[in-house]
Amino acid sequence: MAYESGALNAALAAAVGSDPALVAELRGAFVESAARQIDLLRRARCDANWHFAALRLKSLAASFGVQGIVDLADHALEGAPGDPVVLRQLDAAMCDFGDLPAGMQ
Repeated sequence: MAYESGALNAALAAAVGSDPALVAELRGAFVESAARQIDLLRRARCDANWHFAALRLKSLAASFGVQGIVDLADHALEGAPGDPVVLRQLDAAMCDFGDLPAGMQ
């Protein structure tokens, strides 16, 4: 899913222009927030927690224009808490960003 990182970079550049420090800060905020929601999905033990974390992840990805993560969040919404396939796919998609917070790789 190498295109995901490029899509995020393009969306950020379109939003804030050519300020590399601001692009890096916003990119980091996206990665950190997405990783947090994926961690909440991983720890969800009930339908409600799984559903809310998937919705937050979908909203976050949509606001940054990362369609692949939006699609995976939709897949999570259709599944059951702890779905290992969805979690593996999300982990693989996030690895494309390369700068995951400690413990999320």
